[in-house]
Amino acid sequence: MVKKGGFIVSIVPRPEPAELEKHGIRGTFISVEPNADELAEIGKLIDQKKIKVIVSHTFPLSEAIKAQEQIATGHTRGKVVLKVADEPK
Repeated sequence: MVKKGGFIVSIVPRPEPAELEKHGIRGTFISVEPNADELAEIGKLIDQKKIKVIVSHTFPLSEAIKAQEQIATGHTRGKVVLKVADEPK
């Protein structure tokens, strides 16, 4: 959900400009190669609430197949997360 005048950043191909304009939003596509410094910077931006990550589903690693099935439905909005381990206390 993006409010009118909002901006989306996608890791899948950019939506059609006409579709963006129809909804009064702007958008772009990015492609990222693994880079520790850049990932750390992204983490900081998330912590500072400058970037909002939308998580739609979280699955334990043991349910990775279910996670993939959820993605395959094409009805997932946001990220599907595989939880590898509990966070340390």
